[in-house]
Amino acid sequence: MKKVNVALVRLLQFVIFVFFTFMVLAYFGALLLVPLDALSLLIKLLTAVGFNGVIAALIAVPVVAYLGLIVYRTPGLVKMLLDIGMDLVNAGKSRVDEFNKLAETVKGEQA
Repeated sequence: MKKVNVALVRLLQFVIFVFFTFMVLAYFGALLLVPLDALSLLIKLLTAVGFNGVIAALIAVPVVAYLGLIVYRTPGLVKMLLDIGMDLVNAGKSRVDEFNKLAETVKGEQA
């Protein structure tokens, strides 16, 4: 029965590891996809107004680049966004390490 407990702890540890890995990838992926989505929406808006797609793209790219520059120049904003992601990484690592301690405790009870 004790081996089942160890296996259960390891299974839950793996599930938590996969969950936090997914969350970190989703967070940093969203940071990359937000400007691309803004570009896509601005191109669609300009084509709806009546611009050709190529002309709309030539207008939208510098606009989105300028918005990115504003975000980059905002004091502390980029650092804060990266720190949030790193806090998520550290939280996941600490939770996985807690499962290691729990697994050692369960193995110690076997002896």
